[in-house]
Amino acid sequence: MLQVLACGVVVFPGLFFVFRRVLPSIFKQWTDADVVLVSERLVSSVHAVMATTAGVIVVLACSGNIMTDRYWLATYFVIWYGVPYMTYDIYAMYLSHYYRFRVKGHEEYKEHSLTTVNSFVRREFLLVLHHIALLTILLPVTLFFRRDQGDYFIGCLFLTELSTPFVSLGKILIQAYRYRALVWKIGRRASSVRHAPLCNELEALGLQDCWIHKANGGMVLLSFFLCRIALFPYMYWVYGRHYGIPVYGVPFHLTLSVNLGSLCILAPQVYWFVLLCRKGWRLYQRQCHSTAAAGSQDSSPLPPPSPPSLTDSQPKGNH
Repeated sequence: MLQVLACGVVVFPGLFFVFRRVLPSIFKQWTDADVVLVSERLVSSVHAVMATTAGVIVVLACSGNIMTDRYWLATYFVIWYGVPYMTYDIYAMYLSHYYRFRVKGHEEYKEHSLTTVNSFVRREFLLVLHHIALLTILLPVTLFFRRDQGDYFIGCLFLTELSTPFVSLGKILIQAYRYRALVWKIGRRASSVRHAPLCNELEALGLQDCWIHKANGGMVLLSFFLCRIALFPYMYWVYGRHYGIPVYGVPFHLTLSVNLGSLCILAPQVYWFVLLCRKGWRLYQRQCHSTAAAGSQDSSPLPPPSPPSLTDSQPKGNH
């Protein structure tokens, strides 16, 4: 068991360590916060690809009888990589939080302490709770309480990670465009972009006009909705079809613990999806306003005024 567990214990922290050493040699202008953030996102993407691949394999292997068909990967992937990753990711998220505030000059972040840990837990409470819930609920259910049934549904849950690479790519694109701005040394823009709020960063770097970012944003919303929200009604529908009951009768056919577990996993996904939609809508409105302003300047008989600096054009706001 310890040898099996060591697979994920070594892989994810090892990749994180390698990325933290390699990235500064490539992107020399990045701060520690930039390096830790991108390293965390890259490792998350690696785990997401592994989990999605495992999910596809399990679902295809167990599609004959969704209740009794077995596939070894449904259980052992959780042990080999699921538990080590969730444990590692809590620590990686803390490091990202710590260096982000340390770069901004917060006095209490000069060294690690209970204050920094407490601040991290308070600011990222939902994410921390999500990880702990998976460790304390999904693991026992996967190993002890399924009575060797339902590998198909475990595979479906693995598929929720499909959206993670697209979410991570959005963060990495911001870092890449930030680095490009620094390399090109566009006046004083680089220093103002470094600490700009997310939506303003996109405008300052011109990233909201980049087709890659637009396409990735669409994939984030689509994959997140399909694999983290619509997946749960689908699993209820498949279960109902297997037993010949309508989908609205499935919750009454399942135990209360199963329904509560599904609800606890689904609720934060809906919350995060709403946040993603709101962020996308704000970026869309910002782009429409910018396009309208540019059109009015082009149609004006007077010469347009000189463009303001980035620091002047950025309203105050939260990430």
